[in-house]
Amino acid sequence: MLPGRSTAPYGVTMAEQEPVNGFAVAVVREDGRWRCSTMDSSALSELDAAITELRQLRSTGAAFGLLAVDDEFFIILRPVPGGVSLLLSDAAAALDYDIAADVLDLLRVDPPDEEDEELWPEGDLGVLSDLGMPKHEMQIVVDEVDLYPDEQLQMIAQRCGFDQEFTKLLDKIQA
Repeated sequence: MLPGRSTAPYGVTMAEQEPVNGFAVAVVREDGRWRCSTMDSSALSELDAAITELRQLRSTGAAFGLLAVDDEFFIILRPVPGGVSLLLSDAAAALDYDIAADVLDLLRVDPPDEEDEELWPEGDLGVLSDLGMPKHEMQIVVDEVDLYPDEQLQMIAQRCGFDQEFTKLLDKIQA
Protein backbone atom coordinates (compact mmCIF):
# COMPACT_ATOMS: atom_id res chain seq x y z
CA MET A 1 0.00 0.00 0.00
CA LEU A 2 1.28 3.48 -0.83
CA PRO A 3 1.88 6.03 1.94
CA GLY A 4 -1.09 8.35 2.40
CA ARG A 5 -3.42 5.90 0.69
CA SER A 6 -5.97 3.53 2.11
CA THR A 7 -7.68 0.57 0.58
CA ALA A 8 -11.43 0.95 0.66
CA PRO A 9 -13.88 -1.95 0.40
CA TYR A 10 -14.10 -3.68 -2.97
CA GLY A 11 -10.36 -3.22 -3.56
CA VAL A 12 -10.62 0.46 -4.54
CA THR A 13 -7.64 2.55 -3.46
CA MET A 14 -8.54 6.05 -2.34
CA ALA A 15 -6.57 8.99 -0.97
CA GLU A 16 -6.92 9.56 2.77
CA GLN A 17 -10.00 11.64 3.47
CA GLU A 18 -10.03 15.10 4.93
CA PRO A 19 -11.23 15.34 8.54
CA VAL A 20 -14.96 14.70 8.70
CA ASN A 21 -17.32 17.27 10.18
CA GLY A 22 -20.35 16.29 12.19
CA PHE A 23 -20.95 14.58 15.48
CA ALA A 24 -21.08 11.13 17.01
CA VAL A 25 -23.30 10.53 20.03
CA ALA A 26 -23.60 7.43 22.20
CA VAL A 27 -27.11 6.93 23.59
CA VAL A 28 -27.76 4.64 26.55
CA ARG A 29 -31.01 3.75 28.29
CA GLU A 30 -30.56 2.22 31.73
CA ASP A 31 -33.07 1.91 34.55
CA GLY A 32 -35.64 3.88 32.55
CA ARG A 33 -33.35 6.89 32.04
CA TRP A 34 -31.65 8.12 28.89
CA ARG A 35 -28.05 9.32 28.80
CA CYS A 36 -26.27 10.87 25.80
CA SER A 37 -22.52 11.40 25.52
CA THR A 38 -20.12 12.39 22.78
CA MET A 39 -18.10 9.73 21.08
CA ASP A 40 -14.51 10.14 19.94
CA SER A 41 -14.17 12.07 16.67
CA SER A 42 -12.63 8.97 15.05
CA ALA A 43 -16.13 7.44 15.11
CA LEU A 44 -17.07 9.75 12.21
CA SER A 45 -14.49 8.27 9.88
CA GLU A 46 -13.85 4.76 11.20
CA LEU A 47 -16.76 2.37 11.61
CA ASP A 48 -14.66 -0.06 13.66
CA ALA A 49 -13.75 2.72 16.10
CA ALA A 50 -17.44 3.62 16.54
CA ILE A 51 -18.46 -0.01 17.10
CA THR A 52 -15.62 -0.60 19.56
CA GLU A 53 -16.47 2.52 21.55
CA LEU A 54 -20.14 1.51 21.82
CA ARG A 55 -19.25 -2.03 22.88
CA GLN A 56 -17.07 -0.62 25.67
CA LEU A 57 -20.10 1.09 27.23
CA ARG A 58 -21.20 -2.29 28.63
CA SER A 59 -24.72 -1.16 29.40
CA THR A 60 -27.41 -3.52 30.66
CA GLY A 61 -29.95 -1.45 28.71
CA ALA A 62 -30.14 -0.23 25.15
CA ALA A 63 -26.98 1.33 23.72
CA PHE A 64 -26.53 2.74 20.24
CA GLY A 65 -24.68 5.41 18.31
CA LEU A 66 -25.98 8.27 16.20
CA LEU A 67 -23.52 9.69 13.67
CA ALA A 68 -24.24 12.79 11.56
CA VAL A 69 -21.58 13.09 8.88
CA ASP A 70 -20.76 16.34 7.02
CA ASP A 71 -24.41 17.48 6.85
CA GLU A 72 -24.83 14.72 4.24
CA PHE A 73 -26.11 11.53 5.90
CA PHE A 74 -26.49 9.73 9.20
CA ILE A 75 -25.63 6.32 10.53
CA ILE A 76 -27.30 4.49 13.40
CA LEU A 77 -25.33 1.62 14.83
CA ARG A 78 -26.36 -0.69 17.61
CA PRO A 79 -24.23 -3.53 18.93
CA VAL A 80 -26.17 -6.77 19.12
CA PRO A 81 -25.01 -10.24 20.16
CA GLY A 82 -22.77 -11.54 17.41
CA GLY A 83 -22.56 -8.30 15.44
CA VAL A 84 -23.97 -4.87 14.93
CA SER A 85 -27.25 -3.59 13.53
CA LEU A 86 -26.71 -0.72 11.09
CA LEU A 87 -28.72 1.90 9.24
CA LEU A 88 -27.18 4.20 6.64
CA SER A 89 -29.57 6.98 5.63
CA ASP A 90 -28.14 7.37 2.11
CA ALA A 91 -26.43 4.49 0.33
CA ALA A 92 -24.93 6.87 -2.25
CA ALA A 93 -22.75 8.36 0.52
CA ALA A 94 -20.57 5.27 0.08
CA LEU A 95 -19.26 6.80 -3.13
CA ASP A 96 -17.66 9.69 -1.21
CA TYR A 97 -17.17 8.54 2.39
CA ASP A 98 -15.14 5.57 3.63
CA ILE A 99 -17.34 5.09 6.70
CA ALA A 100 -20.47 4.79 4.52
CA ALA A 101 -18.62 2.34 2.25
CA ASP A 102 -17.63 0.35 5.35
CA VAL A 103 -21.30 0.20 6.42
CA LEU A 104 -22.28 -1.21 3.02
CA ASP A 105 -19.36 -3.64 3.18
CA LEU A 106 -20.46 -4.90 6.60
CA LEU A 107 -24.04 -5.19 5.31
CA ARG A 108 -22.68 -7.04 2.24
CA VAL A 109 -24.38 -4.59 -0.10
CA ASP A 110 -22.78 -3.27 -3.28
CA PRO A 111 -22.43 0.50 -3.50
CA PRO A 112 -24.74 2.27 -5.94
CA ASP A 113 -23.58 3.30 -9.39
CA GLU A 114 -22.28 6.85 -9.70
CA GLU A 115 -25.09 7.56 -12.18
CA ASP A 116 -27.78 6.80 -9.58
CA GLU A 117 -29.42 10.04 -8.48
CA GLU A 118 -31.95 8.44 -6.16
CA LEU A 119 -31.50 8.44 -2.38
CA TRP A 120 -32.28 5.32 -0.41
CA PRO A 121 -31.28 3.89 2.95
CA GLU A 122 -29.48 0.61 3.51
CA GLY A 123 -29.57 -1.54 6.59
CA ASP A 124 -32.08 -2.15 9.34
CA LEU A 125 -34.90 0.41 9.36
CA GLY A 126 -36.12 -1.36 12.51
CA VAL A 127 -32.86 -0.76 14.41
CA LEU A 128 -34.76 1.24 17.07
CA SER A 129 -38.20 -0.42 16.81
CA ASP A 130 -38.07 -1.70 20.38
CA LEU A 131 -37.39 1.85 21.59
CA GLY A 132 -40.40 3.48 19.96
CA MET A 133 -39.27 4.06 16.37
CA PRO A 134 -41.02 1.54 14.10
CA LYS A 135 -39.66 0.79 10.62
CA HIS A 136 -42.33 2.74 8.78
CA GLU A 137 -41.67 5.87 10.86
CA MET A 138 -37.91 5.52 10.37
CA GLN A 139 -38.56 5.36 6.62
CA ILE A 140 -40.53 8.62 6.84
CA VAL A 141 -37.61 10.31 8.64
CA VAL A 142 -35.07 9.00 6.12
CA ASP A 143 -37.30 10.20 3.27
CA GLU A 144 -37.19 13.78 4.61
CA VAL A 145 -34.35 14.69 2.23
CA ASP A 146 -34.87 18.43 2.78
CA LEU A 147 -33.69 18.04 6.38
CA TYR A 148 -30.09 17.92 7.56
CA PRO A 149 -28.96 14.73 9.32
CA ASP A 150 -28.94 16.44 12.73
CA GLU A 151 -32.59 17.42 12.18
CA GLN A 152 -33.48 13.87 11.18
CA LEU A 153 -31.70 12.49 14.26
CA GLN A 154 -33.54 15.05 16.40
CA MET A 155 -36.84 13.64 15.07
CA ILE A 156 -35.69 10.14 16.01
CA ALA A 157 -34.64 11.31 19.48
CA GLN A 158 -38.01 12.95 20.00
CA ARG A 159 -39.91 9.84 18.92
CA CYS A 160 -37.84 7.57 21.19
CA GLY A 161 -38.01 9.97 24.14
CA PHE A 162 -34.44 11.19 24.60
CA ASP A 163 -34.76 14.51 22.77
CA GLN A 164 -34.01 16.66 25.83
CA GLU A 165 -30.74 14.86 26.58
CA PHE A 166 -29.82 14.83 22.88
CA THR A 167 -30.52 18.55 22.44
CA LYS A 168 -28.51 19.49 25.55
CA LEU A 169 -25.52 17.54 24.25
CA LEU A 170 -25.77 19.02 20.75
CA ASP A 171 -25.95 22.52 22.22
CA LYS A 172 -22.68 21.82 24.08
CA ILE A 173 -21.03 20.35 20.97
CA GLN A 174 -22.05 23.26 18.75
CA ALA A 175 -21.19 25.98 21.29
